[in-house]
Amino acid sequence: MHSNYSYVSGPSSKPLLGESIGQNLKRTVDQFPQRVALVSVQQKVRLTYQELWDKTTMVAKALLSKGLTTGDRLGVWSANRYEWVVLQYATSRIGVILVNLNPAYRKKELLYTINQSEIKFLVSALKFKTSDYQQMVLKIKTKAPSLKETVFFDFDWESFVNENQHTSDQDLAMVESKIQFDDPINLQYTSGTTGFPKGVTLSHHNILNNGYFIGERLHYTEQDVVCIPVPFFHCFGMVIGNIAVTSHGATIVIPSESFDASMTLQAVEQEKCTSLYGVPTMFIAALQLPNFESFDLTSLRTGVMAGSICPVEIMKQVQSKMYMKEISICYGMTETSPVSTQTTIGVSLEKQVNTVGTVQDHLELKIIDPNTGQIVPRGVAGELCTRGYSVMLRYWGQPEATAAVIDEARWMHTGDLAVMDVDDFITITGRIKDIIIRGGENISPKEIEEFLYAHENVQDVQVIGVPDPKYGEAIMAWVIPMSNSNLSETELMQFCKDQIAHYKVPKYWKFVDSFPMTLSGKVRKIELKQMAIEELNL
Repeated sequence: MHSNYSYVSGPSSKPLLGESIGQNLKRTVDQFPQRVALVSVQQKVRLTYQELWDKTTMVAKALLSKGLTTGDRLGVWSANRYEWVVLQYATSRIGVILVNLNPAYRKKELLYTINQSEIKFLVSALKFKTSDYQQMVLKIKTKAPSLKETVFFDFDWESFVNENQHTSDQDLAMVESKIQFDDPINLQYTSGTTGFPKGVTLSHHNILNNGYFIGERLHYTEQDVVCIPVPFFHCFGMVIGNIAVTSHGATIVIPSESFDASMTLQAVEQEKCTSLYGVPTMFIAALQLPNFESFDLTSLRTGVMAGSICPVEIMKQVQSKMYMKEISICYGMTETSPVSTQTTIGVSLEKQVNTVGTVQDHLELKIIDPNTGQIVPRGVAGELCTRGYSVMLRYWGQPEATAAVIDEARWMHTGDLAVMDVDDFITITGRIKDIIIRGGENISPKEIEEFLYAHENVQDVQVIGVPDPKYGEAIMAWVIPMSNSNLSETELMQFCKDQIAHYKVPKYWKFVDSFPMTLSGKVRKIELKQMAIEELNL
């Protein structure tokens, strides 16, 4: 029996893991030394668990030889590659805090992050897409007093790794023995909608347990082979991805440096992957491939879709054409390590597409009235709050910003609007900041997007609010039409007629081939808004 209030706590038949990430990896290595831990398809690298462990040992010793110690910050600036994973586990073994740098950063953001977290040591790719990382690091060096040394993967990684002879096994063991699972181990900068990004500070306990319990819901065992085309610099790649995999003795497959639909499906076929991750746009891109039918995806069983709500049609195709009957939807935020809710295997299609599942094991959720702080009844929308082991330690060096989101009772206020139903399922209805207010009417962009998705010629759609002299805000829809369709504004206006309330029908329409995206696969709505304001002279 539950009360009528929107509160729920996640039960679990398994206890939380009271160990560090390094200790957890060692347990897996001892259990499955010869199983394949990591495959980087593009780099032609395959490592067993024993080989992965040995590499993390060399890197951990090399870092200690360089004078790094528990609590120091090390930045990693690169797209996905096997060395990223080695670094993730090597730093966690010696308590060096890994700072994930977004591959899309420009000089200003790079400098801000290095200085804000006082990064001492930087490991970087030489370049990514149009960015020349080497040049950028050179230009900011003089303004980054904490930065002592930079190692480039393609240039001096090997010689750096071989500098481990100054550290003995005893030295390493000594450092490892002092690691506590509540120590901070990872800093992830979240793109705040306003001002500079904030460094979400996560502990071993935060991300190890989150990864482990996500893997539990996906029924992972050492037999699973998990294809991870989502970026490691983001929680999706390094926690839902790497940690969920290694805590179960399964295999990490890196299909390519950054997302490529064709290379992803190729990797699934080649490595006989049982699980595939992505944001909805990635699954859409894969399904749209002209040669989609030529890939053998029958090995797939499960996977994770997260980042934004999945359109019904796409979910149906992922379950049938991609064989991912047991796909799971995850919801969360970096500040909660990241996953707070997840669908369990076997839930109905309706729950898979209309909700983000139920509370994760060992966590608590409540939904409150944002104005009064009171818990709302079930079925009523309010702000979703999360409490438990997954809530971040703090924003790095920003006590005021931390206090603004974590209250005295340790509830993390997510800023997301949600509804809890009688069966404990959570539906995200929008962001407190995302709501369009038109003439006093609160409008959820998500609701209009879901409606427009149903049109057979709409491949993808994003709805935003733009300034309007009469109503305060007007609605604008950015639409990617299906290829070979002659979709028009008139056709969509007709489609909306009498189907959704008049005030929800977009005033402006724009047809495009793609949306500006963050590297973690989220659409940059803020950019859409700026572009719209300029183009429409608002």
